[in-house]
Amino acid sequence: MQFNQLGLSAELLRAIDDKGYTQATPIQQQAIPLILEGKDLLAGAQTGTGKTAGFTLPLLQLLQRSSPGPRPVRVLILTPTRELAAQVGESVRVYGRHLPFRVAEIYGGVSINPQISKLRKGVDIVVATPGRLLDHLQQKTIDLSGIEILVLDEADRMLDMGFIRDIRRIFQVLPNERQNLLFSATFSNEIRRLAADLLNAPTEIQVARRNSPVEGVKQLVHPVDRRRKRELLSHRIGVENWKQVLVFTRTKHGANRLASQLSADGLVSAAIHGNKSQGARTRALEDFKSGAVRVLVATDIAARGLDIDRLPHVVNYELPNVPEDYVHRIGRTARAGQEGHAVSLVCVDEHGLLRGIERLLKSEIEKQIIPGYEPDPRIKAEPVETGRRQRPNGQRAGDRKNARGGAPNARSGQRQRSTSRRRRAAV
Repeated sequence: MQFNQLGLSAELLRAIDDKGYTQATPIQQQAIPLILEGKDLLAGAQTGTGKTAGFTLPLLQLLQRSSPGPRPVRVLILTPTRELAAQVGESVRVYGRHLPFRVAEIYGGVSINPQISKLRKGVDIVVATPGRLLDHLQQKTIDLSGIEILVLDEADRMLDMGFIRDIRRIFQVLPNERQNLLFSATFSNEIRRLAADLLNAPTEIQVARRNSPVEGVKQLVHPVDRRRKRELLSHRIGVENWKQVLVFTRTKHGANRLASQLSADGLVSAAIHGNKSQGARTRALEDFKSGAVRVLVATDIAARGLDIDRLPHVVNYELPNVPEDYVHRIGRTARAGQEGHAVSLVCVDEHGLLRGIERLLKSEIEKQIIPGYEPDPRIKAEPVETGRRQRPNGQRAGDRKNARGGAPNARSGQRQRSTSRRRRAAV
């Protein structure tokens, strides 16, 4: 279906044409008309399916239908990570380039003062991570009483990261009369419960089989000993002449170490994870997109929401502990109909993780042993390092909780801001 068949305004069609797009993706074909009708939406879509434009375009058109004098915040888009907030904010600017609306991104890791200044000047759309948005609410630097549309993007990841209490606190300050859009790659029971609380008679759409990988991704497993993974990775990048490679590790320390080792091998590499400053993360991503960095080594949280056009290669240097994260990882490639290549380097420690992934996919992944890198059958499996610390009550380190609820006093607000800083450091 062509974009000009979806009932979008001339200004939006002009912006779409500027991008060189004509054909809407399946999620866009289904979501845009429903959103324009004002319906609440529960949408299941993998990354790389065009879902950001699927809600950005219709919400911009809905804003055109009314134009109040002052500039209250009328649309709130919640995202799990800084990178995704920046990506969505840029999408709003690109598609709204011929419209008068203003957008502000609100996330941690950077100074709050420029965000306050922008909010004071008036914005129509706010794209925010939950922790920093609560900081603004506590400081009374943002008013959400005029919200007309709420979007939860990648809601499954927000729940995985422990944001559920923050999200529910934000709901409490929003007006009851609003349109709600929830996008999620997977529909867990917790997502269903959140949707039941948030959405009003929603229409449900799903453009891919639950937890299925994006079409166009060629998946391959290379069995290898744990101590030879880095050597094999460098070998494959060199022999296959891979120009742009996104590599996943389980831990921040592992990402740093691997990036240093690959750089020593002559492959220009950079690491991106929660301990890096926002500026360092942004520079690393820009260098990767431009080709100045050949290999970007990332943890799952930092890589969530990365939008890289025509990324040809994703490597699982270490398999994820959660099978669904495998789907999210390889969804970084084969975006917007492109073909992609997903390689997993699997040692004896990870055979159980691989079986869990294959059960989720309901199929086996092709195995290929590289000559000279055959696994040593004498090596025994060792426990897999997760890089996650657990609190006694099961709360992940960095989770933000307020047992009292409601408006905090000065001392509790100070504690919460400190906790918020720790949360943002983990994102």
